[in-house]
Amino acid sequence: MNLAFRSFTPEGTLPAFPASPAAKSVLSAVLACTLLAGGCAVQPAPPPPAPKINHAAAVFAEAPVIVGPILIPKPKPAPAPVKKKPAAPAKPAVQQKKPSDESQTAQTQTVSADKHKSQQPSAAPVPAQTQQIAQPVMPGDPAVSAGDPASPDAPFGLAHVTDLARKLAAEPFSAPQMTLPDTLRKMSHEQWNQLRFRDENTLWRGENLPFEVQFFHPGSVYTTPVKISVVENGKVQPVAFSPDMFAIADPELVTALRELPLDFAGLRLLFPLHGEAHKDEVASFLGATFFRALGQDCGYGLSALGLTVDTASASGEEIPWFREFWLVKPAPGASTLTLYALMDSPSQTGAYTFTLTPGEKTLMDVRCTLFARSGAKSGHKLGIAPMSSMFLSGGGVKEDGTPIPEIHNSDGLLLRADNGQWTWTPLENPKRLAFHAYALPNPRGFGLMQRDNVAGHYSLHPAAYDLRPSLWVEPLGDWGDGHLELIEIPSKTEIHNNIIAFWIPESPRIFAADDAQAGVSYAYRLYWMQAGVAPHSLGRVDDTRATMNAEEGTADFTVHFAGEEINAIPADTGLSCPVELPPEAALVGKQLTKDPETGGWTLSFQVKLPKEEGLLKTILPNMRQTLPPLQFRAVLKRGENIPDPLTETWLFDLQR
Repeated sequence: MNLAFRSFTPEGTLPAFPASPAAKSVLSAVLACTLLAGGCAVQPAPPPPAPKINHAAAVFAEAPVIVGPILIPKPKPAPAPVKKKPAAPAKPAVQQKKPSDESQTAQTQTVSADKHKSQQPSAAPVPAQTQQIAQPVMPGDPAVSAGDPASPDAPFGLAHVTDLARKLAAEPFSAPQMTLPDTLRKMSHEQWNQLRFRDENTLWRGENLPFEVQFFHPGSVYTTPVKISVVENGKVQPVAFSPDMFAIADPELVTALRELPLDFAGLRLLFPLHGEAHKDEVASFLGATFFRALGQDCGYGLSALGLTVDTASASGEEIPWFREFWLVKPAPGASTLTLYALMDSPSQTGAYTFTLTPGEKTLMDVRCTLFARSGAKSGHKLGIAPMSSMFLSGGGVKEDGTPIPEIHNSDGLLLRADNGQWTWTPLENPKRLAFHAYALPNPRGFGLMQRDNVAGHYSLHPAAYDLRPSLWVEPLGDWGDGHLELIEIPSKTEIHNNIIAFWIPESPRIFAADDAQAGVSYAYRLYWMQAGVAPHSLGRVDDTRATMNAEEGTADFTVHFAGEEINAIPADTGLSCPVELPPEAALVGKQLTKDPETGGWTLSFQVKLPKEEGLLKTILPNMRQTLPPLQFRAVLKRGENIPDPLTETWLFDLQR
């Protein structure tokens, strides 16, 4: 189903959408990242696929649509909806010793698909609200605000990185350059993937530490230098790059690379996620500000980013990147690893702390302090806690009876509002660019989820999509006013990430700072969870079907709810299922039935669409572009007058 625009308000009211004359605007540089076919299967040893910027411009009509106080362009309508189913080794860190040229097989994560089990949803803690943006102390970090300078005698920590970001923001932007031979620069991703880090050069190997680190070689699309250092006992020791750290088949290329001032492209973190016998890859940072992590029995899927700037803006997107990392050496037996990062872009700089805690659910506490670059133009749209994923198909059957396989890394967006309301909306591979906005002040959480963890639903595709993780963002403290944006990009192949979501603050000082010393901080926790695991215990939407009958001017919806509590409710119980319609539509019929096989509940209803739909669709297609979508909501309750819901709220926009 093509959901071309969604407007979410936690109070459950439908906002007004005033019409206005359409104007043309060009949307360029929409962010996406490339995923190799099958590259996110169970074994994560191959490096994460290349981030890629989609520079294809998309033109859309710009009829303003009001979502609370936000003025957002309204996109063109999409074609008729389609079905969607959610469901004593060398230590390169401290010396420039060149290791031997012996070839080494890269590590792989040994996880069997039959280990993966469906899990009941687990409740996530709700952070206490505060009057100001929270500044929690991360493990291993001193408390520091944007204005606190680092003491020259203090051990290296977040305050030092914050000082670097503040000073960088006061300087004109200068993109770092790295001279690469054409052999590296013109490599395909598959060729670059063969530049494997030699296992014997793994950082901290043989030191009886829980974490180890490997590095990525520059080449292909990874041409931005990344400096990496180790922090031990508060002192910084740079990691010196050497091509001899990597297995490179061409000896002449190795000789040439030794003469060049190169740096790394990124890093991967290893941890015994499935037992002490083997260290698995548990996270990676590679390309721009992309990073990914894994929980137990998961394969790589969606990615997170440190920041987005002007994504889906007519001015074009700006791409920030992490230019330097500092790895804090862990103690023996440590369960967490802390690393700092310095972010840079033409208009913004930032200091980041990542505290990684691997486990069944791998947690990552993130704290960032952002600075507007002095002299940069104002009005930038900053995306906080961004994430990027892929949705190609939700499955189904073609008209000729041919089955359509499910192919996706995520199948829906889950939101938790400040008032505690949970809302679910399914993802879609649209026929055209689809832009969605949700008014979401003081968010309690949001994430792109892989809800369907049934291996059989992906049986027609070789990749283990049932092992792709969900990613849930839990803000730490009160973020203030803002909204969440979801962008869906048309795609014909699973190698491209075509879904991106991020939260945008309303605070004026985050959009423009007159003083480069003025920074703003955000803190949040990322949960990298197995597919099928949810951060709440309510009944969940696990299937949505919608069909339109153009001749009769009707639309039929089928929504399936499932969960431990509602599955246990007897069929003869009189549950309430309020359906909220837009004023232009009329309810023709509604039915709620219990599935005797699964125990879940199916809501079916039909609506009569506005009478002008047929006329506008056949005679005035351009006028249809200015019309708002038709928004539908539904939720299950124990009774009409009982306020507490049994399920999350289903939210669906029908594009005209």
